Amino acid sequence: MTTDQSAPLTGLARKLVQDQVLSEDAAHDAIKQANAEKISFNSYLIKNDIVSSTVIAMASSQEFGLPVFDLSSLDSEHAAITLVSEKLISKHHAAPLFKRGNRLFVAISNPTNMQALDEFKFHTGLSTEAILVQEDQLDIFITKALSAMDDDMDDMLLDDDLENLDIEAGEEQETDAPTQNDANDAPVVKYVNKILVDAINKGASDIHFEPYEKRYRVRYRVDGILAEVASPPISIAAKLTARVKVMSRMDIAERRVPQDGRIKLKLSKKRAIDFRVNSCPTLFGEKIVLRILDASSAKLGIDALGYEPEQKERYMDALANPYGMILVTGPTGSGKTVSLYTGLNILNVPETNISTAEDPVEINLEGINQVNVNTKVGLTFAEALRAFLRQDPDIVMVGEIRDLETAEIAIKAAQTGHLVLSTLHTNDAPQTLTRLMNMGVPPFNIATSVSLIIAQRLGRRLCKNCKTTIDLPDEVLLEEGFTQQDLDEGFTVYKPVGCDQCTDGYKGRVGIYQVMTISEEMTRLIMNGANSIDLADQAQKEGIDDLRRSALKKIKQGIIGLEEANRITKD
Repeated sequence: MTTDQSAPLTGLARKLVQDQVLSEDAAHDAIKQANAEKISFNSYLIKNDIVSSTVIAMASSQEFGLPVFDLSSLDSEHAAITLVSEKLISKHHAAPLFKRGNRLFVAISNPTNMQALDEFKFHTGLSTEAILVQEDQLDIFITKALSAMDDDMDDMLLDDDLENLDIEAGEEQETDAPTQNDANDAPVVKYVNKILVDAINKGASDIHFEPYEKRYRVRYRVDGILAEVASPPISIAAKLTARVKVMSRMDIAERRVPQDGRIKLKLSKKRAIDFRVNSCPTLFGEKIVLRILDASSAKLGIDALGYEPEQKERYMDALANPYGMILVTGPTGSGKTVSLYTGLNILNVPETNISTAEDPVEINLEGINQVNVNTKVGLTFAEALRAFLRQDPDIVMVGEIRDLETAEIAIKAAQTGHLVLSTLHTNDAPQTLTRLMNMGVPPFNIATSVSLIIAQRLGRRLCKNCKTTIDLPDEVLLEEGFTQQDLDEGFTVYKPVGCDQCTDGYKGRVGIYQVMTISEEMTRLIMNGANSIDLADQAQKEGIDDLRRSALKKIKQGIIGLEEANRITKD
């Protein structure tokens, strides 16, 4: 591109000539050379020491009506520089400084650089406003901000191979290509991969990425308890969020509504870990929670789950029935899915047709036909069940009975020669039966379909390496629910201590169960509309341990402590 020496000067060039900083010929020559080098007029003048950055900033301020901001007074660590990619910052030589509401203030040294403002607006979804700064200060600011971020990341990275982990996403969705590339920056990739691998190594069940106003934290849930494990710089919050969303095939451009995704992390040829991912917009960004789904947990075998011998026998007898309904109940995170899949794994033989409807599918098992419920397209639990019953199933698993329609179809399936497994959210086994009645299921249908109910909790196992005995008076033990017979037989109560092989004295978890078979007498009570108290009394008469009694047995066996039993059960 050539410059006509006779063409009138405009903008900054005209202002510099008017102020007698440059001659007209020198201004034309500078414009010509800047175009040839494909840099801005401002940058050419500063680069060649023709005009100082201070003089250019003052002239630009007067010409374009923008005040000059002293960029050296702003701490780069607290800037909003990570709201856009390094690529965009380098391309436009502009930097986001801070955000106020839906406005992003951008530092520029060239007021005519409207393309930078437009692209920053497009990539952030925020309206942009220019802040005029000296070019030399902008150079220093950008260099310090980007290098500080990379240094912070490098300090937290230990394994050079983390960048090359084999990761697959769940369902494919279109993503915004530039943003995806930004999220693939090597330090961010390595850091997120390290967080995932460390969580698996520590036996975590969840990972929480949480943004706040002045800090960012990462927490693991280990043995049911959340603990902070990292506090990366707040400046990389947007990149961490973008990276996780890219990995799980979420819509990166959508930050206003919750989203769900999935990640598969291949640790070896024989072992892969699935992560169920959910994002939720919060006040200072998107909180992302990853639920770790290890298919190997369903293959541990029933003996590893913590059932007492008589409880295991009841569960195995119910699984051996060709029809009927097995219900597992408990709060979120109490191990219901693992209990159900352990049963399905026992039943998973070539001669059996097994179908499951879940929201979402948590554990992938070969040989089982698994369906992800999708209410947006009308694929509800009830619709999936109807489809299963037209495909000659032997065993059906429903992720959760949430409404009367699903309950009725599941019960009909159990009454017509199918074994049905499902979950409900209730506190114990007797309450499960009254919950079904309250949903509108006739007592007769409950009595003739439900064969077994398992209520469960997960308690933290005492570390075998460091647990120590604790002496408690008999009066205290009796108040906690132990019987005089227990005291006469004698047992030792242990408490947690903590060592380098455990977490605060605990290592792993064990199931606490109430396994209630529906006997003939219980069937009569259900038919007569009995409440949960009547059913609980009958279960006690039949020798069925409630959750509290099961927890006390685990104390006597030295598996859990009294404090943990009180945390997960009530007397």
